[in-house]
Amino acid sequence: MILLLEDELTPDRRKTVMDGISSWAESRCVTVKMAGPSMIHTLQVVLHKGLAQDALADEARALDGVRAVLTPDRPCFRVSLQDHDSTVIKLGEGIFGGSHAAAIAGPCSVEDFDSLITLAHKLKKAGATALRGGAFKPRTSPYNFQGLGQKGLEILDAVRRESGLPVVTEVMDTRDIGLVAQHADCLQIGSRNMMNYSLLKEAGRAGMPVLLKRGMSATLEEFVLAAEYLADGGCTEILLCERGLRHFDPAMRNLLDLSAVPALKERTHLPVVVDPSHGTGRASLVPSMMAAAAAAGADGFLVEVHPQPAESISDAGQALSLDEFETALHSTSAVLTAMGRTLSVGAGSKPVMASNQPNASEALSS
Repeated sequence: MILLLEDELTPDRRKTVMDGISSWAESRCVTVKMAGPSMIHTLQVVLHKGLAQDALADEARALDGVRAVLTPDRPCFRVSLQDHDSTVIKLGEGIFGGSHAAAIAGPCSVEDFDSLITLAHKLKKAGATALRGGAFKPRTSPYNFQGLGQKGLEILDAVRRESGLPVVTEVMDTRDIGLVAQHADCLQIGSRNMMNYSLLKEAGRAGMPVLLKRGMSATLEEFVLAAEYLADGGCTEILLCERGLRHFDPAMRNLLDLSAVPALKERTHLPVVVDPSHGTGRASLVPSMMAAAAAAGADGFLVEVHPQPAESISDAGQALSLDEFETALHSTSAVLTAMGRTLSVGAGSKPVMASNQPNASEALSS
């Protein structure tokens, strides 16, 4: 069991708090010690055999100066659903959470300004409320395209100013956080960096929204605790992103874990976004998984769209064309409506529910 003390304790106040904790520990025959030499606000409680942890945890939460008590079944407190209302995040005109969901769309990699600005205007009209695109690309092989780097960020910045779409893009290195933050509206922490705790700590201090992707082999507890790192750094707008897990079947790139959506909502107050592009690796499966994610309760969709998917410089097999994205968004909107929710779109977009699309009941029954 871990006790987290209030921040900014004065020496006198800290002595009073510690005296109270020591008296409680002595009365309950438990041992309290510092969790580490630099962790002055964190105390570890060593329980002796036969003591009821739940009852002691409830007592500890009531102690003066204790802001939270962490136990194996409650390993975090900042992102925990307990004692928090569900968080709703607004990114541009997109609303993630509550009764709304929104779509973030764009190419895997930033390639050039002309194609990206044309695509951004069309995506906005189709109903996307934010633009995705990688300037820094973590690739398995060092010989594959690694992204345009700072030039890519400058292109994203120019496109967001002209199109009005907020930008979501990945940051891979603590040294680049300030640079990426200048050109983006939301930082993305990719799957490979979900356990890069130095990056999480610094990104949490950036003062802007963060989209955190689940590690490709991460448990839900590891995922939620990674989000706790961001929150502990001060980030109050965190989007969790389920993007698929490693598995044994080569038919799909990853196994998209849609059960994670309701499971995460049982654990945390944060909005949950689903990435069906990486989750399947196959463009033909993306529309169905978008609709399924909506039925599972997803608060957003992160979708790869390219003006000419076959010519995409990376991940061509999972990118939708603009027409395919628009059709998929129509079907997803119908499912959201059936679930009593709304797809949030920008003021300049076309009506998402087209006349030739199924109504909500038909969408679910099909």
